[in-house]
Amino acid sequence: MRLLIVLSNGFEDIEAFTVVDVLRRAGISIDTVGIPGTMITSKSGIRITTDKKFSEINPDEYDGIILPGGEENVKNLSNHLPLLSALERFNSKGKLIAAICAAPTILAKLGMLRDKKATVYPGLEKVLSYPRAEKVVVDGNIITSQGPGTALEFALKIVEVLLGQNKALLLRKSLVA
Repeated sequence: MRLLIVLSNGFEDIEAFTVVDVLRRAGISIDTVGIPGTMITSKSGIRITTDKKFSEINPDEYDGIILPGGEENVKNLSNHLPLLSALERFNSKGKLIAAICAAPTILAKLGMLRDKKATVYPGLEKVLSYPRAEKVVVDGNIITSQGPGTALEFALKIVEVLLGQNKALLLRKSLVA
């Protein structure tokens, strides 16, 4: 199992770092993938080097894709046509798509959340067909979450969906969550 998390300038630190950390602790392979390059600056100014840049990968070789929030990041990802195309292919194949904070708006604009239950950063619910107030919502192959404060629950839900409830519970216990 191999996942990718897509980062561009302005990504929300907690959402990205928490997800990568938790998934790696669970034994899930996850690559950080940068747009446009590998040198990316987070919302709070942390400079990171991603594992790869988007133009170097074949998204179809991955089993799932994760989109963190951050206003600037979501804007950048929304305008990246190769990513949007990959998201549409993932969805048509029923592959995992997980988005947190404002990132579910990308999925909504692509029509992927039509007739699906989802959640999003508070105040952005109007873009959803069936908005939910829960911190994390799973509907089919799509997992959505509300924001930085829900990042740990979001990451643990990804683990649960991919590896089962027992693995997620053991990880939750080890994290004292």
